[in-house]
Amino acid sequence: MSLSLFSILMTAPAVAAAPAEPAMPQPAAILADTRRVADWQLANRTNWATMPAARKSVREVRDWQQATFWVALTELANRDKSYAKPLLDLGRTEQWQMGDLPFHADDQLIGQAWLWAAQNGAGRKAIAPMRAYFDHVLANRPTIGLEFIPVAPGRGTSACTDRWCWCDALFMAPPTMLRLAKATGDKRYADFVHAEWKATTNYLFDPSEQLYFRDSRFFDMRDARGRKLFWSRGNGWVMGGLVRVLQVLDRTDPRRSYYETLFKKMAAKIVTLQKADGYWPASLLDDDPGTPPETSGTAFFTYAFAWGVDNGLLDRATYEPAAVRGWAALGRAVQPDGMLGWVQQVGDRPDSVSAKETQFYGSGAYLLAGTAMYDLAKKRIKH
Repeated sequence: MSLSLFSILMTAPAVAAAPAEPAMPQPAAILADTRRVADWQLANRTNWATMPAARKSVREVRDWQQATFWVALTELANRDKSYAKPLLDLGRTEQWQMGDLPFHADDQLIGQAWLWAAQNGAGRKAIAPMRAYFDHVLANRPTIGLEFIPVAPGRGTSACTDRWCWCDALFMAPPTMLRLAKATGDKRYADFVHAEWKATTNYLFDPSEQLYFRDSRFFDMRDARGRKLFWSRGNGWVMGGLVRVLQVLDRTDPRRSYYETLFKKMAAKIVTLQKADGYWPASLLDDDPGTPPETSGTAFFTYAFAWGVDNGLLDRATYEPAAVRGWAALGRAVQPDGMLGWVQQVGDRPDSVSAKETQFYGSGAYLLAGTAMYDLAKKRIKH
């Protein structure tokens, strides 16, 4: 899509204005709202008419689009055991397999759901295929460079995706491999993560803006007003990935400080980019107040801020109000039947979005935000 068309689309009217400063909801209300979105997605998991613009790959359970939801559902199941059964049933149906591509991070995300299942009733057999999959990765470690060169003009795929050459990959693969390292005691998986994360960050992270380019094609790309293009969901994937990495790393792990520092740097920038209505724009540096809501990026940032405050990494006075505003904004995007709207469809850059557009990964990001907000609200009341 041309940048001029993008600028036109991004001036579409937004939903109703947010209250000036929403209050932290009660934990039970947060959990009820989270369940409502989860229940809608479970009830409509094969109702493809709800996603008319989606790619056919959305029908693949182990593809990243669905996997984001299933991984997020593990967090809800940790707080409401009634959600364990669909996860266990899914894993048994899929025979605990990973995606079909042998090195692609998108096909590795589902492993986090299988790791959860192994600890919640499925046993060690749930991770056997995953160990074989990643042992193959380690034995045949890709050495391709990280430059994103499309396989054909206009195509959004590149041979470099055998490595983490696009920022979304930092949500998909590293938390899976670190959880596998912890479950098996095999540090080779963790060593791989730390080396590859740094390679990706050294290449895609813009230290002047404290944000990630989606991939190398965007280094010199600018919008109609000359601003760099930093995709909201792309940076949301990274922030979500950082949370899920930090959840696994021991406090005494000497490599933990690297991820904490990166998490805090990104948070300090992202908190300044939240709009008055509580959403983040699809293009993070687009400060036009008329940009429409976009819920997938907003949900990931809300998740990261709520978790960061709850775990003592982010300043409560700065980041809790931003998380509360983000959660209130997400609530306004949930349709009466429980469908989360305003989810930008699959892509690699900021694009148009509407109230009726949803996706598994949007619901998944909402569940991650909801469970983190629930924990934050519970602890706040307790104290």
